[in-house]
Amino acid sequence: MLIKYVYAFEEGKAEMKDLLGGKGANLAEMTNIGLPVPQGFTITTEACNFYSEKNNFPESLEKEYLDYLKKLEDKTGKKFGDEENPLLVSVRSGAKFSMPGMMDTVLNLGLNQKSLVGLIKQTGNERFVYDAYRRFISMFSNIVLNVKMENFEKIFHRIKEKYNVELDTDLSTENLKEISEEYKLYLKDYHNIEFEEEPYKQLKMAIEAVFKSWNSPRAKIYRQYEKISDSLGTAVNIQSMVFGNMGDTSATGVAFTRNASTGEKVLYGEYLINAQGEDVVAGLRTPNKIQDMKNTLPEVYEQFVETAKKLENHYRDMQDLEFTVEKNKLYMLQTRNAKRTIQASIKVAVDMVNEGIITKKEAMKRVEPIKLNNLLHRQIDAESELNIIAKGLPASPGAASGMAIFDADTAEKAQQ
Repeated sequence: MLIKYVYAFEEGKAEMKDLLGGKGANLAEMTNIGLPVPQGFTITTEACNFYSEKNNFPESLEKEYLDYLKKLEDKTGKKFGDEENPLLVSVRSGAKFSMPGMMDTVLNLGLNQKSLVGLIKQTGNERFVYDAYRRFISMFSNIVLNVKMENFEKIFHRIKEKYNVELDTDLSTENLKEISEEYKLYLKDYHNIEFEEEPYKQLKMAIEAVFKSWNSPRAKIYRQYEKISDSLGTAVNIQSMVFGNMGDTSATGVAFTRNASTGEKVLYGEYLINAQGEDVVAGLRTPNKIQDMKNTLPEVYEQFVETAKKLENHYRDMQDLEFTVEKNKLYMLQTRNAKRTIQASIKVAVDMVNEGIITKKEAMKRVEPIKLNNLLHRQIDAESELNIIAKGLPASPGAASGMAIFDADTAEKAQQ
């Protein structure tokens, strides 16, 4: 009997994290409780472990995921790589335990010269399509072909300067076409790579890249630090694309159901209008506070507030959420139990007991004993008069001084 390596979201549930990874299990759970989740399927951690051991896909895997891709085409009414109504997908990793920033994602997969035409017909928005295309070329090249993202960023900023454009959103359709062509010329001239046009090859290459990312140096170091087993593997989530970069009625963002620093019971997060997910974390544009969505997308904001409450009550814990809005319609892309400071951990645990969500015994288990030491770190007195020169998210539970280093490899060398 063949091993089942692929599960549609509706076939999974939250308890299947060992097999579907955290992201896949939670996408399945959100689907099955009726939340608006873009449809898709998950390739299991078992397939990743097979690949890590054999350096090849399991024999039945490709046929199985292509069968599920056909089912996804039937559900969405779109066809992968089509000239009339193309289906685009995201390919995302997702291990059992959250590993923020360690694993890989490719968005807008399935775009090529034919499907570009189809997406323009479908949306009537040529600028949006070429914005998605230039993003796809750079992400695919970085994640799958191992070409440094900074090389594409240099081209991008050079063309912005050429046309005296300040904001990414001010780039014209012609500017974005030029960027896309420059990206492909760069790959050909400097790396002798013709950018892959065949969608099914793109998909296979992306799945393989996600499998490989499980054993990347940064992922291994993260697992070592967090005491996560190397044998777990990562799942691969293949999901129909929804687009936050389709104009002023579209957006993307991240949020916590409570403040991750203080534990205060208030939605805490950021979003960007007319953007895709990586824009929020890349720092290329200044995001808006999640509460500002009351004014820009009021109906979506109300729906998001209710969704956040529903998820926190369902999981009985503070949640970390990712979402996209496409033409005033909310889609949930991820939920997971949120990481938080020890101060927030204590407050959230106590508050959830008082709110009747968890018991006192459960609350005690929510506070990690090893992190209680962080409460004893020396800290800057918040009430003292300070000459603040910059603000940001803290990397330490206490006050610190020393040299600022901005990449992991240099930091590791400095420690030695």
